[in-house]
Amino acid sequence: MASSKREREYERRRYEKWQHRLAEKQARRRRTQLVAAGVVGVLVVGIGVSAALLLGGDDQQPADAATTPATETTGGEARTGNGGVVPDPSAAEGRAWTGSITTSAGDIGIELEGDVAPQAVASFVTLAQEGYFDGTDCHRLVTSGIYVLQCGDPTGTGTGGPGYSFGPVENAPADDVYPAGTIAMARQGGDGESMGSQFFLVYEDSTIPSDQAGGYTVFGRITSGLDVVQAVADAGVSGGASDGTPTTPVTIEGVETQ
Repeated sequence: MASSKREREYERRRYEKWQHRLAEKQARRRRTQLVAAGVVGVLVVGIGVSAALLLGGDDQQPADAATTPATETTGGEARTGNGGVVPDPSAAEGRAWTGSITTSAGDIGIELEGDVAPQAVASFVTLAQEGYFDGTDCHRLVTSGIYVLQCGDPTGTGTGGPGYSFGPVENAPADDVYPAGTIAMARQGGDGESMGSQFFLVYEDSTIPSDQAGGYTVFGRITSGLDVVQAVADAGVSGGASDGTPTTPVTIEGVETQ
C-alpha cells in the first residue's frame, strides 16, 4: 500500500517536471519568434526598393528593442567569440587567406583580404578557428533590390553576435556596388562600429547606398560555389516573401581558413 502511494507520488512529480520543461520550451520558442518578427529593415537601397537591415554584432537590435546581453545564447548555452574580446587586426597578417565554408547546401570556396580589411578578416578567421560558426544557420535571404544570403548569427534571429563589436567600416566600394561573389560584414545601418560575427554573401550584383557610417566592409570573395548560394536564392524565401528565412535551410557545418 505504502509502496503504491510512493510510486504514485513519484509519477506525479515526474509529470509535473515534464510539464514545467515543456512550458519553458514553449516560452523560449515564443520569445524567439517575437524577436525574429521584430527585425526590420533600415538599409535603404533606393527608391522603389525594399529596405533591409544587415545586422552584425552582439548589440544589434531594432531601435525599439531591449539591449542585447554581452553573450548571445543558442540551445540554452552562451556562445561568445574570442572571449568577447575584439581580435587584434594583426591576426590577419596583412595577407590573403584561402578557405572554405562547408554548408548543408554545398561547399563555398572563399578568399579573405587581410591586407585591405584586417580587422574584419582577423575577426572572421579567429571565430572560424574557434568553430564559432559551426552549426549556425544562414538566417536571412534577400531576393529583391539587393541579393544577399546573410549568415553568422548563432541565435538564428538576426540579433546575435560574438559578445563584441568593432568598426569603423573598411574597404567599402566607392561606387556602392557589391559584385556577385562579394563577402561583406553586416552591421546596423548608421552605426559603423556595430560589426560582429554576421556577414553576407552577395549572389548577384547589388547596389547598396552608403549611409552616414559609410558602406559595408568587403573582406573577401567567393572563389567557388557561388552556384550553391544562387540555388538557395532560386528556391526563394519561406512564405513567398522577398526578405526572410530561406526556403532551403542552410546550416554552416564548418569554416576552414589558411
